[in-house]
Amino acid sequence: MEIEVRRGSLLEVDTELIVNPANSYGYMGGGVAGVIKRFGGEEIEREAVQKAPIPVGGAVLTTAGKLNFKGVIHAPTMEEPAMQTTEDKVRKAVRAALRLADRERFSSLAMPGMGTGVGRLPKEVAARVMAEEIKNFPAESLKRVVLVDLDEELVKEWEKALKE
Repeated sequence: MEIEVRRGSLLEVDTELIVNPANSYGYMGGGVAGVIKRFGGEEIEREAVQKAPIPVGGAVLTTAGKLNFKGVIHAPTMEEPAMQTTEDKVRKAVRAALRLADRERFSSLAMPGMGTGVGRLPKEVAARVMAEEIKNFPAESLKRVVLVDLDEELVKEWEKALKE
């Protein structure tokens, strides 16, 4: 599986799916979720909330609304909105997103920093966990994962973690 690291907007990546670091309720208030909802439309949040509660370690697929993707994977990194997250929760969320994309036969997805915003997980910890999970994932249909974020420090941490 190809792993690409890029500094930029999640919404401008050329992949089939994007991942939303969600909460278990599916509410899309702040951080990446808020941006996805603002540009993609309220229907993304409505569908996520209808599929809630989504346990940490689970993931759901919704429409991408007005966005140029085939769908949005909502993978909770926390139970409550704006709750501090942990290394274990981020690991479970990344694994759940990859599993769902692969099971649904998608070949590409873009993932932002998981748990690094409102979840307040240190960037180097999140980057290491994300890199480990993606490198160790036994993909069948998933061919390409793009790690993308506006945060330059996080991008450098991903690059470092992927070299290890």
